Amino acid sequence: MKNNIFTFVFFLMISSTMMANVSLPNIFGDNMVLQRNSEVKIWGWGNPKEEIKLVSSWNNQEYKVTANNQAQWELHIKTPEAGGPYTISIKGYNEVILKNILIGEVWVCSGQSNMEMSASWGIDNGDEEMKNATNPNIRFFTVPKLTATTPQNNLLGNWTESTPETMKYFSAIGYFFAKRLREDLKNVPIGLISSNWGGTPAEIWMPEEVVQNDPVLLENAKKLNEQEYGPRQPGRAYNAMIYPLVGFKIAGTLWYQGESNVGSLVYDKTLSALITSWRKAWQDEFPFYFVQIAPYKTGSNNFSNVTVRNSQRKILNEVPKTGMVLTSDISDTIDIHPKNKKSVGIRLANLALAEVYKSNSNLVNGPLFKAIKIEKNKVIVSFDYAEGLYFKNKTSNQFEVAGADGVFHLAEASIKNNEVILTSKKVPNPLKVRFAWGNTIQSDLFNKVNLPASCFITE
Repeated sequence: MKNNIFTFVFFLMISSTMMANVSLPNIFGDNMVLQRNSEVKIWGWGNPKEEIKLVSSWNNQEYKVTANNQAQWELHIKTPEAGGPYTISIKGYNEVILKNILIGEVWVCSGQSNMEMSASWGIDNGDEEMKNATNPNIRFFTVPKLTATTPQNNLLGNWTESTPETMKYFSAIGYFFAKRLREDLKNVPIGLISSNWGGTPAEIWMPEEVVQNDPVLLENAKKLNEQEYGPRQPGRAYNAMIYPLVGFKIAGTLWYQGESNVGSLVYDKTLSALITSWRKAWQDEFPFYFVQIAPYKTGSNNFSNVTVRNSQRKILNEVPKTGMVLTSDISDTIDIHPKNKKSVGIRLANLALAEVYKSNSNLVNGPLFKAIKIEKNKVIVSFDYAEGLYFKNKTSNQFEVAGADGVFHLAEASIKNNEVILTSKKVPNPLKVRFAWGNTIQSDLFNKVNLPASCFITE
């Protein structure tokens, strides 16, 4: 009996010591990348009122904080220009040393299966790309698929260096994005946090109360059916797969999602709410770049897919510091998962290089609808990013016009001064225009850097 009591007391002592140990969320670990030239937040747990000392090896500066009554602590530390590897020591009653840390650029890659898709899925030239994927200056953190009914304070996972083995199962778009950034930014390390779940609608990726407090979003969310391959309830992936990362300093977010919202007429409001909620949580207006879903055959509705793509286009005017890349020229209309992930990653990187890093002065956007001007029986359509406008097949049969009756008819289209001029014998008094308006229509209008124009319909 005495032995049993001794064992029990000893176990209690060990347990309380373990509980008192300084610990950190898994997002802070060996091999991680911290955002350069900024003030980053590092947080964790200890004993209530325990003094925590942190020392960063890049400047040997010591930071101190005392854990609060809930055993939580946080510190804000300054990071230098890109470099490494460094160490961070965090000391309370015990000491944690984080090793092989790089300082560079950190991006979150999130969405559904097209962002999740890795070389192991059979992307174009996947085997060749894998062979050449050894790069200790590109680091990966993969968030496991989990849901929760309340926000979580930690998640499983660890940082790894890019190798053929780790790249094989990581977001291919994320990897190609990082590789392209490294070409222009030279010696800047890139850290990627991949948080994806195939088959999921946008509603599960934002705080539940954002959906509950907006009648339009709530009504739309009620139409989401529970499916066998993924959650549908608002907030569930956010709680387990995004909230634990909130506060980890990032340069921006890459997003590829929307296929599971096909059928929605309010996807622009949905994704706008998500972007706003993430920025509010991080307290940071970071750039948010997304991929317009590809044209593909979907169900019996001819316009359910194109409606979501048009909603994505509208977000660019509604939410600041957003950007969109198109896939209509590199997609396969019978496959919801285009295999050319390299071009998508490079296009996202070119956006970031132009807008965030200012190291790329080239045209990085496809033509985007700007305005229409009606002159008697003809419509003049103007675009942003329209330099060198041309039709892929010399002429286009993708523009339609409608009069007061709202019935669209095919229009004859020509290009003059980087504007498109439309006429139709069936519509003597045109009022509205639409372009590439169909689920499987791949845009035939391009600019001088061979980027396609987005579909659109005038309001």
